[in-house]
Parts: sequence; structure tokens; C-alpha cells
Amino acid sequence: MSTENNLKSLYENSIKILSDLIAFQTVSGENNNSLIDYCDEILKSLGATSFRTFDDEKKRVNLFATLKAKNQNEKKPIILSGHTDVVPVSKSWDTDPFKATIKDDKLYGRGACDMKGFIACALAYAPEFSKANLDRDIHFSFTFDEETACQGAPILIKELIKRGIKDGICIVGEPTSMKIINGHKGYYEYNTQFKGLAGHSSAPHKGVNAIEYAIRYINKLIEIRETLKLRAPKNSTFDPLYTTLQIGVISGGTARNVIADKCNVEWDLRPVVKEDGVFVNSEIDKFAKETLMPEMVKIYPKSFIKKEIIGEIIGFDKEENSQACELISSLTGDNSRGVVSFGTEAGLFQEIGISTVVCGPGSIEQAHKVDEYIVLDQLKECLKLLEGIKIKSSTN
Repeated sequence: MSTENNLKSLYENSIKILSDLIAFQTVSGENNNSLIDYCDEILKSLGATSFRTFDDEKKRVNLFATLKAKNQNEKKPIILSGHTDVVPVSKSWDTDPFKATIKDDKLYGRGACDMKGFIACALAYAPEFSKANLDRDIHFSFTFDEETACQGAPILIKELIKRGIKDGICIVGEPTSMKIINGHKGYYEYNTQFKGLAGHSSAPHKGVNAIEYAIRYINKLIEIRETLKLRAPKNSTFDPLYTTLQIGVISGGTARNVIADKCNVEWDLRPVVKEDGVFVNSEIDKFAKETLMPEMVKIYPKSFIKKEIIGEIIGFDKEENSQACELISSLTGDNSRGVVSFGTEAGLFQEIGISTVVCGPGSIEQAHKVDEYIVLDQLKECLKLLEGIKIKSSTN
């Protein structure tokens, strides 16, 4: 077992690594190769093997690295999973969002909580795994663009299937205050584009106002949203109990006296069950096709409504007997289980047969906000968990 001095050293190293990670401005959609190089270099220096998977432009990259067991037995490998991207920042921060700042036992910076804190702990503890007499593989999975409909993880999952990595225990280190989360809703993201016909506002009957049709589309979504409240499963444990639908962005038009020929609506859906996703898409597509489109093309035949699927990420379903949850419970003594409404990559690992749990340092209450931070004691708690995993994964 690591000594108190060693744990102190690991804690200090986790802060250093987290500070380095925050300095990489890996906003979703941007190039994250430098951060991945940084992580890969640390792990390879400890003897890890790794592979990468990319987006089409090779601008964004996933990393999957492995510290191989020295004594193989029947123990399932463990995957430590985190995403490398962060959400955009505003100008209203009190500190530089891409420079770690420590104040009052809190470390501030974009991604400190969501979720570079977990990645920092995993990398800081990796030397201990490498020195241990491991009797199971320890994998490190770092993905891109989780914040934009989990665009990176499905690419990685396909490669895992090809390589026969379809069994094991996965810990997704999203911020849960180190509590065990064994279920969450799905997360679907959409853009709906409206193309009409521009013209002078004095003759609105001669144009096709894309904004006005977008408003009617939004009103239909709001109507559908009310119906979703009535579809909540009786055994739902989510807050709120039902599938939610939200309009995030509407953009279009050029001037108040010009009929808008373009409009775009960005919206999302968080299904409690897959059937709700089918229901919403069926209802809104029918409305667009049978009600809105005939009116638009009657005036301007080249009008259109096009719904683009940004991502449809499956939910994370509660398992009756979860090896991943039991592992965390055995190490922390916490037998509680919880669910959350925010999405993660957990369902993607679960779908291919990997027992998965969401558990990581930091609170979701600080995620995606101005002056995002992580309480430093949470890093200590995460390192203690990793210490327990090492003990469970080693032969004396």
C-alpha cells in the first residue's frame, strides 16, 4: 500500500498534471492532438502500449492505452475513461480559464471539474500501476468531443470491437462527487434548417419567412414536450421523471425589413426510454412534412426543412448486478446508487457488454459554468479510489 508521503506526492503530481491539461484549449470541435500527445507520452514512458482513432480530418483524436498485466488470470480488465474536450468559455471569468488557479482549496480552470480532474488523477496514478504486479490489464480511454453528442467515443468503440476488447469494467470519471451513478438519460442533439424565399417586408405574401416557419416548428416541439410529461415511466427515478426537450439556439434573418430566407434551430432531447425518442421524431417530422412544407413550397418550390442529427447517444441503463458498481462499493464502502439527467459515454461501453459505472471527482454543479472549479479534496478521494483499484488488481 502506498505510504502517506507517497500519496501526498501523487496528489501534488495530480495538481501539476491537471494544470497542464487545463492549459490545452481543447474546446469541443478543436484540435486536441497536443493534449493526447501529452497523455500518450506519460503512459508510454511507463511501458504502456497505445493506439489512436481519429475524425475524418485527423484533427481530433481518441487515445486508448494499456498497462499490461504481469500475471494474467481471470480478472476482467479495468478501463479508466474520460473525455478531453471542454465547453466554450465566456469573457466573464474572474481568472484565466485556461490557466489553473488555486484559491481557497479549489482549483479553477475550464475542464477542472468536467472532466480533466479525473484524467489528471489517472495519469498521476499510472506510475503506481506500472510498478505493481498487475494481474489484470489497466486501460486508459481518452476521447474527443463528448460535449457535442459524444462524437469521438463511437469511433473508439468500433475499434475496441475490432480488437476484441468487449469485456471488462469501465469507470467513467464524470464529476459525481465520487458517488456511484448507475443510470442516466439518453442525449439526442439536432439542428433543423429552414430555407425560404427572401423579399421586401412590405409584401410578406410574396416570400417564405423561414423564421416564422421555424417558430411554428418550435411551438410544435413545445407542444410535444408537454405530452412527454405524461409519458413518464411509473418506475422512473430521474429528476425530472420524464423525457425533456429544450430549444437551445435559434438564428436567422438579416434585417427587420427583409423577409428571412434562412433560419436554424438547435434543440436537444434527453429520453428516459428509447421509445420517447422515436415518438418525438415521428411527431415533429410528420408536422414538418405534412403541415409546414406544403405551405412553403406552394409559394416557393425550392423551400425546404432539413433536420440534421448531430448525435443520438443512448442512455445508461441500471443493471441489477453491476460488477462495476460492486467494485466501487467494495473500495469506498458506499453502497448507494444514483441516477443523473446529464449524459455520458457510459451507455456506449455498456452496449458492447462492458460493465460500467459513472464515478469521478468534482460536482456537476460546477460544470459548464463561469469560474469552473474542482475542490482539491476531490482529487485526493479519486486517488484513494485508484489506490484501491491497484490493490484489487495486483498479486502480492
